[in-house]
Amino acid sequence: MSVPPASSPPAASGRPLRVVIAPDSFKGTASATQAAAALAAGWSAARPDDIVVTVPIADGGEGTLDVFAAAVPDARREVLEVTGPDGRPVPGAAWLALPDGSALVELAQASGLPLMRGLDPLHAHTIGLGQLIGAALAAGARGVLVALGGSASTDGGTGVLRALGARFLDAAGQPLPPGGGALADLAAVDLRGLPAAPPEGIRCLVDVAAPLLGPTGAAAVFGPQKGAGPADIARLEAGLARLAELMPGTGSASMPGTGAALADQPGTGAAGGTAYGLAAALGATLVPGARTIAERAALPAALAEADLVITGEGRFDATSLTGKVVGGVLTMAEQAGVPALLVAGRVDGPVPPGVSAAVALVDLAGSPANAIAEPGRWLTLAGTRLADTSHQSAPAGRLLRQ
Repeated sequence: MSVPPASSPPAASGRPLRVVIAPDSFKGTASATQAAAALAAGWSAARPDDIVVTVPIADGGEGTLDVFAAAVPDARREVLEVTGPDGRPVPGAAWLALPDGSALVELAQASGLPLMRGLDPLHAHTIGLGQLIGAALAAGARGVLVALGGSASTDGGTGVLRALGARFLDAAGQPLPPGGGALADLAAVDLRGLPAAPPEGIRCLVDVAAPLLGPTGAAAVFGPQKGAGPADIARLEAGLARLAELMPGTGSASMPGTGAALADQPGTGAAGGTAYGLAAALGATLVPGARTIAERAALPAALAEADLVITGEGRFDATSLTGKVVGGVLTMAEQAGVPALLVAGRVDGPVPPGVSAAVALVDLAGSPANAIAEPGRWLTLAGTRLADTSHQSAPAGRLLRQ
């Protein structure tokens, strides 16, 4: 992202500032909603006359459903028990019924890595996500948004499709066991049992540009995060390649291999190839997660009236500017001409020139352990620290420390 040199935050000029707080979650410590509330409390403690608007954001990973629930009036949670990524039941998974007749389904609710008892890269699957999508379709959803982030598996979306009625068969015509490790033995794909896509289609919210296959693909890049060693990665890659070779593609049940054309497309490697499976079998489209969620949360409208914006995440580094929430918010702030401030658990990369000041929670807390133990406390202090500097001349990219 290209950001021009920053101006300093607006000075107090006898009128309240309008401050928009739009963070991502601080993974494992605070949701986006919790982070926004803590930052707002800290800012308001230092500048009680300012108008503070919280717009928590997600990029399609964990917390997306909560962000939508907070941003969309009359959204309704529908809770059900699904099969988790290691086969154990997940009783509290939910999908969100939206007032426009569409549904939001979050992979992390049903098939996320934290739901695993232990890492199992070859056998973990996405069946639970398919059960959530199936429930939304059965309820009459006109369209489905699928938030793809935090996956425990590399099964190419076969778990999702299996739950919806597809069959993945070996050479003897028997169903393969779940998980990406079995796909190397795939001999046939039968999509005839799948339901029709909803009238407004399926859209996958993705925050990565990885293709399905190759050195930048689902197995090679994200497999290690799910416990895959070199031999596991090779087997998963072979299985995904076999899936792409045999996948018929939407509306082409008699034409094996039609789905191969999608395998090199950016984003199809998201969530262990789940984006690929949904695109190839159900015609799903892939859309940028952070930007789509920000628009649904009315962040552009909030920025149009803002004097400054605060964004943040658990760890800021070079990847933060490539499709994630912070990069998306900074781009939108640049386009709106709004100065930006940054809060992160850690700041492990150069602060962009468009950011007037940044605060790292580990600096405020004295150590990563302290920051993780009391995230609300340090986020509140970070909000106060940034508010205290809002009337000062802050050099572009200045990192504020204790």
